[in-house]
Order: sequence, then structure tokens, then C-alpha cells
Amino acid sequence: MGAAAANQPAGPGRPVSPADRLAEDVAEVVRAEVRAVRSQVADAARPAGLGFVLLAAAGGCLVLGAGAASTTVLRVLEAFLPRRLAAVGLTGGYLAAAVVLGRFGLDRLRAAGGSSARLADEVRDAVSGTAGRVVPAGSSAARDALGR
Repeated sequence: MGAAAANQPAGPGRPVSPADRLAEDVAEVVRAEVRAVRSQVADAARPAGLGFVLLAAAGGCLVLGAGAASTTVLRVLEAFLPRRLAAVGLTGGYLAAAVVLGRFGLDRLRAAGGSSARLADEVRDAVSGTAGRVVPAGSSAARDALGR
């Protein structure tokens, strides 16, 4: 009968076993620590959150600036070349720059070795496979557009 009474929940007027008190004390300590950690994380995240928002806004401004610069270069090229040829030339320049920069980036990853080299190989394979499908279709569309 004593064991059954000890397993019943404590209520008003019921004695609390030492194990129950220990469990309640540990649970309260854990809850207090979780509250403290949550508060610390929230305090640390506020300035970081603003920093991330500002970096995202800066990235958006960078994209808009690159678009404006691209439009300006296109308008300058159109002053000297027919509109379609200027667009094709600018697009070709961007693609050539992307290929060169991408190749240098992959070479640097490969030189780093380890998982970076494996990542570089996976990216190279993915880009090669995609380019193998896109380039023929793009060149056919370009020939059709320039042939008109």
C-alpha cells in the first residue's frame, strides 16, 4: 500500500516523495535555462537580423545597378551597331565572362582538394550536361532570329 501511495500524484495534503521533488527541481532548472538561452539567442539575433536585411537590400541594389549598367552598355552599343547585333554582342560578352569566371572558380575549388574538389567536379558535370542541351537550341534560335 505504501508503494501505491508513493506513485500517486501529490495533491493538497499529500506528501511529496524525494524523487518527485528532485524531478520537479530538475525540470524547473531546465525550463529556466531554456528561457535564458532563448532570451540570449533572441538578443543576439536582433542585430544579426537587421544585418541580414541590410545585406539583402545591398544585394538587391547591386542587382539593380548591374541591370542599369547593362542597359547603359546596350544603349551605347546600339549607337554603333544594329539593335539585334548589339544585344547578341552584349549577351555573348556576358556568357564569355561567365565561362571564364566559372572556370577559374572551379579550378580554385579543385585546387582546394577534398570535398571542394568533389563539388567542383559535380558542378562541372552538371554545367556540361546542361550546356550540351542548351547551346544547340540557343544557337538554332539565334540563327533563326538573325536570319529574318
